[in-house]
Amino acid sequence: MSAEIKVPTLGESVTTATVAKWLKHPGDAVNEDDPLVELETDKVSVEVPAPQAGVLGPLLVPEGAEVEVGTVLSTIEVGNGAAPKAAAAPAPKKEAAPAGVQAQPATPGPVARPATPPSDVAAQGAAVAFPSARKMMAEQGVSAAQVGTGTGKDGRITKGDVQSFLSQPRVAQPAAAARPPRQDDPREERVKMTRLRRTIARRLKDAQNTAALLTTFNEVDMSAVMQMRAEYKDLFIKKHNGVKLGFMSIFSRAVIAALQEFPAINAEIDGDDVIYREFVNLGIAVGGPNGLVVPVIRDADKMGFAQIEAAIAGFGKKAREGTLKIDELSGGTFSITNGGIYGSLMSTPIINAPQSAILGMHAIQDRPVAVNGQVVIRPMMYIALTYDHRIVDGKEAVSFLVRVKQNVEDPRRLLLQV
Repeated sequence: MSAEIKVPTLGESVTTATVAKWLKHPGDAVNEDDPLVELETDKVSVEVPAPQAGVLGPLLVPEGAEVEVGTVLSTIEVGNGAAPKAAAAPAPKKEAAPAGVQAQPATPGPVARPATPPSDVAAQGAAVAFPSARKMMAEQGVSAAQVGTGTGKDGRITKGDVQSFLSQPRVAQPAAAARPPRQDDPREERVKMTRLRRTIARRLKDAQNTAALLTTFNEVDMSAVMQMRAEYKDLFIKKHNGVKLGFMSIFSRAVIAALQEFPAINAEIDGDDVIYREFVNLGIAVGGPNGLVVPVIRDADKMGFAQIEAAIAGFGKKAREGTLKIDELSGGTFSITNGGIYGSLMSTPIINAPQSAILGMHAIQDRPVAVNGQVVIRPMMYIALTYDHRIVDGKEAVSFLVRVKQNVEDPRRLLLQV
């Protein structure tokens, strides 16, 4: 008796994945729920577990292949028997075709998807683009040659590539000289970008090409927050079963209060419409082994400090272990990124489209500042708000950032809601 190992449902709008790495080999004995293979999607890596205990059969899909949801990757031979050896399937007998009928080649199974060399893709006509991209190009009167090489598998054009091309101004550019092939130095190492890294690069560039990005800055005196944290941290840990009071929950609550006052910063552009929200799904940027990801705290506006801290700690642990789920990375309405943990003094973060703004936190440094006419040393932090000027006016952005500053410098405002 054998059980099939299939590509699981990968989440909303995700229909394909790349087989990144087989974690077991044919003939290996595995237990139920043991991770067998790692799949890489546009958003996150997913491990496929063993459905039952047994022995792993032949690998039907090699590493690096692109697979669809439901594709059979291998089988599990249930029980303690030896795993069957992967044998080449016997060639089917060719029967003579009736007179006047052309013999048809056998249709390949859904698993076998040989990669096409990128150099041959452009010559394949319709195969140069995915169906949704071809439909959009036909509607817009755009050719594949105009869009160029796509970001899909083997250079195929995706719907997102067409949208990015259509969003660019139609300005004639002088023909660029052909770039000669790069000669690698023996001391260099060439490593293929992971699918996740390619997606991060594409999404960030799409945000720059589509949104009218602008960044405004301010600085925060962290004295009151640090004093409050030092005074109540032990009691907070005891009260909330080991959850620590950090700066992220304080900034999160300060942001949530400001978003309720300036709803355009929590809104989204959808075509010619603006979508306003009465809730806050807060994205918190965390670093993982495969790059920066932004898990989402849903309905953060209904959470207290301890709940937010617990959620952030949980996401950080999952990011380090590579166990974040796809639905935990979608649906955000506003994001916070903290470059200060890496020592950044100031930066201009890029929005996480289709969100309209992102707050950047930075390192805390003792600096001389003027207070009531006197120069004093205070722990100061620069904060930055990058926003989409198409939907957020400068006055709103600056006022929002000032309100975040006020809420952090005087946390009593959060309690009194003033």
